[in-house]
Amino acid sequence: MSYVISLAIGIAVGLLYGLLDFRSPAPPLVALVGLLGMQAGEWLWPVGKQFLSNLAS
Repeated sequence: MSYVISLAIGIAVGLLYGLLDFRSPAPPLVALVGLLGMQAGEWLWPVGKQFLSNLAS
C-alpha cells in the first residue's frame, strides 16, 4: 500500500509542477542519486546502531 501512496503523491506533485509550469528543482539524475543516498542512509542507520551496541558490550 505504501508504494501506491508514494506513487500517487509523486504523480500529484508532478501534475502540480506541470500546472504551474515549474521545472523540477533537480535534474532527474541528481534526484535519483539523492534517493539512492536516502535509501543507503535508511539502511545504514540500524546497521550502525547494532554495530555500536556490539562495541559497547
